[in-house]
Amino acid sequence: MTENIAKIAALGYDGVELAVRDPALLDVPYIMKAVATNNLVVPAIGTGQAFAEEGLSFTHPDGGVRREAVARIQSQIELAAQFDAVVILGLIRGRTSPQIDREKVLTWLTDALRECVDRASRRAVKLALEPINRYETDLVNTVADAIDLTERVGAQNLALLLDSFHMNIEEPSLFDSIRQAGPRICHFHVADSNRWYPGAGHIDFKRVVQILRETGYKGFVSAEILPQPDPDTCAQKTIDTMKPLLKGA
Repeated sequence: MTENIAKIAALGYDGVELAVRDPALLDVPYIMKAVATNNLVVPAIGTGQAFAEEGLSFTHPDGGVRREAVARIQSQIELAAQFDAVVILGLIRGRTSPQIDREKVLTWLTDALRECVDRASRRAVKLALEPINRYETDLVNTVADAIDLTERVGAQNLALLLDSFHMNIEEPSLFDSIRQAGPRICHFHVADSNRWYPGAGHIDFKRVVQILRETGYKGFVSAEILPQPDPDTCAQKTIDTMKPLLKGA
């Protein structure tokens, strides 16, 4: 891990996003030291591995699994508080089930989010709800869906994470949807239309950055991309494309 963090710093990145399945398995002081030594910060904690590897979700038909998912996110909140990071709520929300009424699933999701935002507010942590494309989940695919859910939950510390890859699939206009999210955005992921590094597909990232600026967004722009053709190349290509845009070059 220290080698990768050093590589990221050497390339000119300002921070490193952590993907964490279970905070209980981490040596947090070790990670904090590695990040600080390389003059980086941790802007966000990803939580998707808890769904992908353990099947935890807020909408699982088994109430015990739903409770475990909430407990896991609450532990992620405690971790995030140590880094002053946001907690990403992506696939942990789960999917609908054919045998269960959709409104009931949405109620489970809303109740879980309310439990999590309550814990997060006590730790001064923001939660970032991410719209994800229809091929990965059938819950909260668009910016409009995400706004509706945040309003249903009704918490100031539940904001949005937008991802250019997912938006390119789901939004009629990626740029209009960024405007629609506006001040609700607390984190932003970039990946090109093929989920490779920015510049490998057809998304206009110069325009993306321009619209983000127009909304007043001042947070991190973080790469969540496939490591293609290899991790080092995609990390270099990403910063080569994005840093000049973010600096206004």
